[in-house]
Amino acid sequence: VITAINNTGFGLTFGIHSRINDTIEYITQRIRAGNCYINRTTIGAVVGVHPFGGMGLSGTGPKAGGPHYLDSFLTEKTITNNTAAVGGNADLLEISED
Repeated sequence: VITAINNTGFGLTFGIHSRINDTIEYITQRIRAGNCYINRTTIGAVVGVHPFGGMGLSGTGPKAGGPHYLDSFLTEKTITNNTAAVGGNADLLEISED
């Protein structure tokens, strides 16, 4: 069943009701869904508290509200400045223990 679910390509939410912890762990480790709900309804992520987002065809990248969400809006940029070329003293930029 897990393979059939994962093969759909969608993975927004998944819910399981069980009293057997080994079954819960087995399934949640293998299911490809952005949010797994155990023994509760499959709706109700609290905005600003629970990161929310899917996987596969249901996902667009980092989860909204998750720790990596803001990174999706950033672009890294490295700027180097040759201070000696503009008359600066490169020796002043060195950090020494003296």
